[in-house]
Amino acid sequence: ELCDNLHMTTIPQNAFQGMNNESLTLKLYKNGFEDIHSHAFNGTKLNQLILKDNKNLRWIHNDALRGATGPDVLDISSTALESLPSYGLEAIQVLNATSSYSLKSLPPLDKFSSLLEAVLTYPSHCCAFRNLRTEKQNSLLSIFDNFSKECESTMRKPTNEIFYRDDSFNASLWSVEKNTYPFATDEEASPYSYSAIFYDSEMTSFDFEYDFCQPKTLTCTPEPDAFNPCEDILGYSFLRVLIWFINILAIAGNFTVLLVLITSHYKLTVPRFLMCNLSFADFCMGLYLLLIASVDAQTSGQYYNHAIDWQTGSGCSTAGFFTVFASELSVYTLTVITVERWHTITYAMQLDRKLRLRHAVPIMLGGWIFSILIAALPLLGISSYMKVSICLPMDIETGLSQAYILLILVLNVIAFIVICACYIKIYVAVQNPELVAANKDTKIAKRMAILIFTDFTCMAPISFFAISAAFKVPLITVTNSKILLVLFYPVNSCANPFLYAIFTKAFRRDFFLLMSKLGCCKSRAELYRMNCFSTYTSNCKKGSSAAAPSKASQALLLLSALEK
Repeated sequence: ELCDNLHMTTIPQNAFQGMNNESLTLKLYKNGFEDIHSHAFNGTKLNQLILKDNKNLRWIHNDALRGATGPDVLDISSTALESLPSYGLEAIQVLNATSSYSLKSLPPLDKFSSLLEAVLTYPSHCCAFRNLRTEKQNSLLSIFDNFSKECESTMRKPTNEIFYRDDSFNASLWSVEKNTYPFATDEEASPYSYSAIFYDSEMTSFDFEYDFCQPKTLTCTPEPDAFNPCEDILGYSFLRVLIWFINILAIAGNFTVLLVLITSHYKLTVPRFLMCNLSFADFCMGLYLLLIASVDAQTSGQYYNHAIDWQTGSGCSTAGFFTVFASELSVYTLTVITVERWHTITYAMQLDRKLRLRHAVPIMLGGWIFSILIAALPLLGISSYMKVSICLPMDIETGLSQAYILLILVLNVIAFIVICACYIKIYVAVQNPELVAANKDTKIAKRMAILIFTDFTCMAPISFFAISAAFKVPLITVTNSKILLVLFYPVNSCANPFLYAIFTKAFRRDFFLLMSKLGCCKSRAELYRMNCFSTYTSNCKKGSSAAAPSKASQALLLLSALEK
């Protein structure tokens, strides 16, 4: 026993050589150890190695246990170790690593061939040991797959007839084989011939009832909880394919829209400005999906070894910030777009009440500030992005965190109600016979309203399950919520650039004009220029044919020209 010596900062080579050959229990706790050198325990036969409460112990050489026998028990709790040695773990039956917060990854699982009990710091590490059996049990189970009847018959035997580890073990077991297969010769291997598979040295340490019929199972604590089940980030294989398809469409589509709108030589109107904001928000959502998909691909099958670094690191915080910021800015912008369309239809005859760019800029600035603030709150301790592998703010442990989640959901529901109300008003206005039927602004308003309504319909299941979870009555598991994350949550970000911009005539015109500047699609660009000029000339003639053009006619003409 060596403890409470803060002046000892290292364990050198052969530190315990020359001690007796009996099994040792080395209690080396509460010292000032910072590292343990190669062959530090050379020549010892270790039963227990207790290194707990060495707060400064950060490094153990890979060969620190080389030359030693054991240990059976290793206690590294409350240390600063970042990794375990790769050699000498085969004999460990009990591993205690509680409060070892720097130990974020484990050696390959085949190193723990004898492990029966593990008490760890992080639940994700227990996923590595789930259903893991010792090396001996694995070899038996891989060879024998039909021993249930044999085990049942063994359990029914009287105590004095069950095989035990003694000198007559092999002969007794072999006699059972002979009774089971009386016509098999010594040279022939019967279907379940033990002697044909194991050496005599292996048979002497094998107890049929104890080792096979009542196998030991590895226990590990703390067990994974509902928020972090034993699975990869995305869980399902088909989601791995879909998320790449969706995030590539979201990034490529929204980047194209931003590029075309920003470089267009046409005047920056309010609808164009709002579309730029929407495209940027959806582009950020695509970046979030790309980050999640990339980390999932890198950690597939080994996520338990990367879970802590990912969920507590800057990567998950960045992904969480992107998705909350993008989601809230997108919802906010969609709401503003809908209200602007309703306002344009309602006051189409009054140019003095038209929403102009100087009004839209401060409105969207408020949306940006709100979205950044909402996304930053989990970074400041209100809820957390670390709770789940997909980096969403699902932490509702405190009342403030629960209020934060409910606030987001309530605001989204209010936005949905506002959009629905505007949609209804726009639809009624479009059906009004007093309006000019050829007014293209009404057609655009109707199309955008339907699309926005469809977008929020897709978000309805997410809102429903999220609200139930916020009240601590979850109706869906984290595993199944990942389906919503991929199939519903980002679909709007993928579809918006196509439905709102790319499929419109005005965008196609701007796109081909941009391509013509790069030396491509010149004929298509010239065609759009001619169409634009002819349309403008036609509208001018209609306007000049009237003796006294009304203010309403001018408003319709202007709106029609701006929205093409």
